[in-house]
Amino acid sequence: MRTVFRRLGRALAACTLAAVASLVGVAATSSAAQADGCYTWGRPLTQGMTGEDVRQLQIRLAGYPGYGGVLGLDGSFGPATRSAVIRFQQAYGLGADGVAGAQTFNKLYALQDDDCTPVNFAYAELNNCNSTWAGGAVAAGTARFNALVSMWKLQAMRHALGGASIQISSGFRSVSCNNAVGGASNSRHLYGDGVDLVGSPSFCRLAQQARYHGFGNILGPGYPGHNDHTHVGATGGWSAPSCGI
Repeated sequence: MRTVFRRLGRALAACTLAAVASLVGVAATSSAAQADGCYTWGRPLTQGMTGEDVRQLQIRLAGYPGYGGVLGLDGSFGPATRSAVIRFQQAYGLGADGVAGAQTFNKLYALQDDDCTPVNFAYAELNNCNSTWAGGAVAAGTARFNALVSMWKLQAMRHALGGASIQISSGFRSVSCNNAVGGASNSRHLYGDGVDLVGSPSFCRLAQQARYHGFGNILGPGYPGHNDHTHVGATGGWSAPSCGI
């Protein structure tokens, strides 16, 4: 519901701005992009640029590194970031020029809520253990950030699957939570980026698609203890023998 009202507010704001621009004879340009409640980019971004605005772009494009890739979140717009921009633009039918401008930013604005999570996922889904995000293998803030990046990867994966709903059964775990469920001592759940996926699409379909969306850790059917879900995380390797992975 909050997403509906936020988008309605944006639409009304856009209409008001358009009317004002018409009255004063100001022509809109392709470099103009609407403001956003989470983060607003103030300039087009191209290869060779650096800064926090580049890093914010990389976070949201973390799910577009290509098969087997992982996009660095270093604030430096290199060839890998340009390729991720192109894949994102192609995925949403935008002009695929590798430049993050108004069209790209506006699509990202439409895909995120005001807390910076993608519209189809929420922090609560990735934390049914400890709402403070404390007690894991990393600081609470790091675990929460890692979960945010995983959500953006899942958003890209969801879109690639035709908008199919992706259900999450487990996300961040503190050490005590992880021990209680018999999790591995080095589980990515302890770092905030580990996510267990259930429901439809099939576990194998989820595992196979995850290879294109920045997950360095994919465990699924055929791997011990993973016949009833598919696990994805930042690092750790792939193994889903029943799925050909």
